[in-house]
Amino acid sequence: MAEFDALEQTISADIAGAADEAALEAVRVSALGKKGSVSALLATLGKMTPEQRKAMGPAINGLKERVTAALAARRQALKDLALDQRLNTETVDVTLPLPDSPAEQGRIHPITQVVDELTAIFADMGFAIAEGPDIETDDYNFTKLNFPEGHAARDMHDTFFFPEKPDGSRMLLRTHTSPVQVRTMLSQKPPIRIVCPGRTYRCDSDQTHTPMFHQVEGLVIDKGSHLGHLKWILAEFCKAFFEVDDVKMRFRPSFFPFTEPSLEVDIQCRRDKGEIRFGEGEDWLEILGCGMVHPNVLRNCGLDPDEYQGFAWGMGIDRIAMLKYGMPDLRAFFEADVRWLSYYGFRPLDFPTLAGGLSG
Repeated sequence: MAEFDALEQTISADIAGAADEAALEAVRVSALGKKGSVSALLATLGKMTPEQRKAMGPAINGLKERVTAALAARRQALKDLALDQRLNTETVDVTLPLPDSPAEQGRIHPITQVVDELTAIFADMGFAIAEGPDIETDDYNFTKLNFPEGHAARDMHDTFFFPEKPDGSRMLLRTHTSPVQVRTMLSQKPPIRIVCPGRTYRCDSDQTHTPMFHQVEGLVIDKGSHLGHLKWILAEFCKAFFEVDDVKMRFRPSFFPFTEPSLEVDIQCRRDKGEIRFGEGEDWLEILGCGMVHPNVLRNCGLDPDEYQGFAWGMGIDRIAMLKYGMPDLRAFFEADVRWLSYYGFRPLDFPTLAGGLSG
């Protein structure tokens, strides 16, 4: 029996010294495993005489039960200790405010916001939204818009061309959204009133130019449309978009192959400490180009210039977003910096409306 007492003391000391459940499992295996010390004693019962088994059996089984109970108690103690440690390290300060929900954390990109603003303004004037493919033919992007082959006006657009096809033609990334106007005139009879927002591409990159940018163009084709209508539309747009009560505009002669006469439009502004305020001041800022649709463009699109006339305009969405919301560098629009987006972005559920305010 002294041998049993010594073995029990050794096992009890090992159980008490187990620092974690892995160490405790090692003690269990050494005592109660297939080749464990207590299991070895149990194996000797089969070789004993009935009288010996009667005396030794209760002692060995009692040792096994006490070791099993000690293991269970130590395992529970280790679990309780681990739980206490976890609770101490994972405390939560219930006085802290709740984190914002994903709908509150998310932000609408300024380009998406400005497109929505443009859509709201022109839809209120009765314009439809027209779209077209980013990959265009040379015919739709240049020729039908009165850019003859080899004409110097084509050099105004640094174009991304695709490899030549077997017939010598080449597709390209559209340099403006004007091909959407062509597609509309070819597929729809006047009267036409559309705006065409979308991505455009040119080989240019600096603080105010990027290889891919966004543009919106407008087109009106009718029998009685004239420059007076165009000036009114642009003035109403600028007042609504820049959210001012009055705006002064200046129209200057210019040249575009697809309009005649062609005009560039300046808007009255005041520059103050790096900011631009519209509707006041003595300064001027160019914001868009426009003009009456060239008769050649009408003919190229199957319309009789003696019966129909119209006007068109175009502006950079990225540029007017920079002007309205004070963004200094166009390249940041495309860098996917979450910090920039959280500062300049818009809350996802604040839809722009003319009644409720475009910019929320």
